[in-house]
Amino acid sequence: MHVFAGYPLWVAALARWRPRPVQRRAWTPRVTAVLAVHDGAAHVRAKLEGLLALDYPAERLDIVVACDGCRDDTAACARALGDARIRVLEFAERRGKAACLNDAVAEARGEVLLMTDVRQRLEPDALRQLVANLGDAQVGAVGGQLRLFDAHTGFARGIDAYWRYETLIRAGESRSGSVIGVSGALYAMRRALFRPLPAGTVLDDVLVPMQVAAAGLRVVYEPAAVAWDGSSQQPREEQRRKIRTLAGNYQLVQLAPWLLLPWRNPLWFRFVSHKLLRLLAPWLLLALALSATLLATRHALFAATALGLLAALAAVVAGRLLPTLGGRQPVRLLTAFCYLNLFAAQALLAFARNRRLHLW
Repeated sequence: MHVFAGYPLWVAALARWRPRPVQRRAWTPRVTAVLAVHDGAAHVRAKLEGLLALDYPAERLDIVVACDGCRDDTAACARALGDARIRVLEFAERRGKAACLNDAVAEARGEVLLMTDVRQRLEPDALRQLVANLGDAQVGAVGGQLRLFDAHTGFARGIDAYWRYETLIRAGESRSGSVIGVSGALYAMRRALFRPLPAGTVLDDVLVPMQVAAAGLRVVYEPAAVAWDGSSQQPREEQRRKIRTLAGNYQLVQLAPWLLLPWRNPLWFRFVSHKLLRLLAPWLLLALALSATLLATRHALFAATALGLLAALAAVVAGRLLPTLGGRQPVRLLTAFCYLNLFAAQALLAFARNRRLHLW
């Protein structure tokens, strides 16, 4: 209950009764957009054109593209735009996103870093919306809103609903202090606060904000800064990405054990509640199902719990077999919940087996 309801309600209450508003101001610092890419030829031209077209003074924006062992024409496509504001770094060996970010930031000229991924489309005012938050001297990093489109199937609409639930939690965390993670598709930070990422880091969009918070500054969420991404229509499309992301949380604790120490991590309670306990959720649900089944004959409460879990599982299976049923809101929400917890369970196995998670 704490993971899925208690913590979100606590954050919402804190945001309402003890808000910490951000003192936004309009300013235009020098910004370097950082783009780490592996085999992104199909998207890189459109992405760079979108960055160059942002509603931001052209002379205050430059871009560093780091090609991570690309086997396609990513670098050539980036250079073909012929814009002096674009610098391309080519690395023959594939090392992972974190290594590319470290090298790209070392080449950055801007006071502010705009971190983004190659696939997502940004709204023209996204950068202005982000840097307005950095006008507050107490804010060190700010994340934008990732919105999903093209959700045709019941599963896709369920994932979209989950993501809207997630953004509500982030909004509450931001209004009451700091978020513990941002979307890698769109965030900005003060360059002076960037610390080189450990080799192989998967979740730079969690570790970087946590480092900013550890430095004593806030990490906030700006819903008006929007990046758009396509929806996964079926579980198989979402599976690989989600398992890798969830396994990255295990790796994060391995790379930065200080995150587990309340006296070193100022966002310890939020980190444990929002990230770590979600990894335990599928195992706790399994333990609940087994204990309720074994004790079903002892008390009506246990029997009702076992029947409720069985009915939920039956609804998910029926929704997969009957698309019309799967499109109904209760079923699609249950389906998304079921699959996301399944992916969380698989993430532990993925982390144990695959030490090369960073190779995206």
